Amino acid sequence: MKRKLLLILSYLLWGGMVLKAQPQSGSPKVTVTGQVVDHSSGSPLEFATITFFSKRDSTIKGGGMTDIEGKFSVETSPETFAKVEFIAYRALVFDNLPFEKDKNRLDLGLIKLASDATVLAEVEVTAEKSQMQLSLDKKVFNVGKDLASRGGSAEDILDNVPSVTVDIEGNVSLRGSAGVRILIDGRPSTLVGAGNANGLRAIPANMIEKVEVISNPSARYEAEGTAGIINIVLKKNQKRGLNGAFEVTLGVPETYGASVNLNYRKDKLNFFINYGLRYQTNFGGGFIYQESYSEDTTFISDQRRAMERRGLSNNIRFGADYFFSPQSILTTGMTYRVGDDNNNAEIEYFDFINDLPLGLTLRTDDEIEDEINFEYFVTHTQKFKGKGHELVSDIRFSDKSEVESSDFVERFFDAELNPSNEPDYLQRSNNDEGNQQLQIQIDYVKPFGKDSKFEVGYRSSFREIRNDFLVTEFNNGEWIPLEGLNNDFIYDEKIHSLYGIYGNKIKKFSWQVGLRVETTDLSTKLEQTNEINDTIYAGLFPSIFLGYEFEDQNSVQISYSRRLRRPRFWDLNPFFTFSDARNFFSGNPALGPENTDSYEISHIKYWDNASLTSSIFYRHSTDVIQRITTFKNDGTTITQPENLNTRDDFGLEFTFNVQACKWWRINGNFNFFRSIINGKNLGQTFQADTYTWFTRLTSRMTLFKDADLQIRGNYRAPRETPQGRNKAVYSVDLGLSKDILKKKGTITLSIRDVFNSRKRIFTTLGQNFFRDGEFQWRARTATLSFSYRLNQQKRRGGGRRQGGRGFQEGEGNAF
Repeated sequence: MKRKLLLILSYLLWGGMVLKAQPQSGSPKVTVTGQVVDHSSGSPLEFATITFFSKRDSTIKGGGMTDIEGKFSVETSPETFAKVEFIAYRALVFDNLPFEKDKNRLDLGLIKLASDATVLAEVEVTAEKSQMQLSLDKKVFNVGKDLASRGGSAEDILDNVPSVTVDIEGNVSLRGSAGVRILIDGRPSTLVGAGNANGLRAIPANMIEKVEVISNPSARYEAEGTAGIINIVLKKNQKRGLNGAFEVTLGVPETYGASVNLNYRKDKLNFFINYGLRYQTNFGGGFIYQESYSEDTTFISDQRRAMERRGLSNNIRFGADYFFSPQSILTTGMTYRVGDDNNNAEIEYFDFINDLPLGLTLRTDDEIEDEINFEYFVTHTQKFKGKGHELVSDIRFSDKSEVESSDFVERFFDAELNPSNEPDYLQRSNNDEGNQQLQIQIDYVKPFGKDSKFEVGYRSSFREIRNDFLVTEFNNGEWIPLEGLNNDFIYDEKIHSLYGIYGNKIKKFSWQVGLRVETTDLSTKLEQTNEINDTIYAGLFPSIFLGYEFEDQNSVQISYSRRLRRPRFWDLNPFFTFSDARNFFSGNPALGPENTDSYEISHIKYWDNASLTSSIFYRHSTDVIQRITTFKNDGTTITQPENLNTRDDFGLEFTFNVQACKWWRINGNFNFFRSIINGKNLGQTFQADTYTWFTRLTSRMTLFKDADLQIRGNYRAPRETPQGRNKAVYSVDLGLSKDILKKKGTITLSIRDVFNSRKRIFTTLGQNFFRDGEFQWRARTATLSFSYRLNQQKRRGGGRRQGGRGFQEGEGNAF
């Protein structure tokens, strides 16, 4: 049989026919549910189609597709028969469905499909997930559809996700708030690092399957993250046989990369492996203009910075699923990453008194950074009788080591910029850090009846970080430690938690209540000075979700949750950075946790070719963690985190996804909010009341056969801070792809920050100083990548509506 004749109907075409064939208003309706799985392994089959035909004339009366768990819920009329199909599997027909009079629900239970070996090798998938999927409780960003991030890192991915922004230094915010928790495959991970930014830059984009954004998580999730949770899902497949993808990348500035994503599935064993090699060069820099005042004298410092960073990283992740039975699955895996970076920075300090030049100081920093990261996990899933009844046990261990060594040289010049007679000033710093963490988690889910469900879980985390910091200077022929910059910092954290959730649905109204209890035992110690800070605190973290489904695919949800932001390791470590001799960043060992009460009303509306989510949110935070800059008499500044009294955030958010026509898809996000910060506990100057907004618009067009063009624009409006103002930031990203080799290969050109405009421009005001500055972490980049799919076909098209109806997909479900 010819290849084209072996295609099961395109999901686009099929979806269009089903939409036209929905049961007519006024006719009896029955909701049919079930789960489609592989006959041999019991694995769920996502995207299987369920079609209902009229018994009278065989016309289509309704239908739907299965979700990632193989489950479906479809409305139809009683006088129908059903056909269940999936590519490369034998179709199953239900001629006589057991409809019962006066009952509006029918559960078909577990539907097992057997594979059809005669067509398996010839099938071509012609539908695709859209780039962005929307539901009331979360947004899902499918990485493979984003052309602008090809050849990039996890940081690049997040900066293109709706509701998420990544600033110039790589710090991640959700709806304008930095208190966001980042997970890997639903679990905390050292892959994203203690402070997120460096770890995100080291994860290749081609190892990521999708990103989930949950703005108001339930008690099921750990309480960490006052703004919400971002879950990065890494690639893993369970398709039969050997399949996968290969990719090579090169770029400007000098960038090279290669990756392999493979899985092999036979009988009860599924093996997966991901490997990524990446070498990247980045250039950045900026300036700071600073004035400080003392009586009738003005001290001026004009500082210019240039940076060059080169890094080589190797990432390998492999593991296996073993199916003891369709009800018992054991998954184990390991991730190993090695990173070698060489960073160079040069800072020029031009000094003046009342506009009279004093001279120039030139400081260079040659840094070598070596990192090794190891993670291992074991997960067991036991499914019991009854749909959704399961027990999941998970244990994982991580061990990370990082060594940073820097050589500093300061050279001095007079007012005419001639070399002075002062000798060069030589310094060295060494930062040796080790991070070990053990996590244990158990989750149990028990459904009751049709729509009610009870969940309970336990989680414990044990983490120890040791940081040895030493700064020396060359004096009289020997290296001498600098006073106050030589110590060992030990961070010991133990977190234990229990949670319970119960939810139900009565007709179109659904509800869910949950409560999480967490205790934190945190200890920090400076060994040389024997300074110890012990903190033990416990908290109750409730969550409430109320939902209602209207007609015409309209749903609304009201939610509340209490969240927590614990000080991170670097927030507490008093030794942070020494690369700039005049602007220091440090932690604060006395910093306390930030608590937030989060309220949200969300609405989602689906049309045949579009979807729209809108939200109103309010967050009230106490003991707000905010970085504060202070000016010292010697002309240096110190920036460290402090606890401010309160912060109140009010906001509106709109996210949409439109299939304008067959060849053009548009999605976007708009977020407007007001933030009021009260820092009177530190002084009258540490307050801010700001209105600001940010927006993102993505347009993807099919120019001609198998060629796509993507353009994305980003804009962040100016924002007031407790000590000044951050000016607007805008950027444009571009991507162009072309399928080749009978759609088995794709060439992609992506340009990030086309106009080289992604810079942080800021003003800082203090009682006796003023600063203006501009900083760019990374200049414009361009990458060219080639990917090849083995025993896979590229999914194209994208007319299918995503996200489900009501609360049936993901977090916030009441049933």
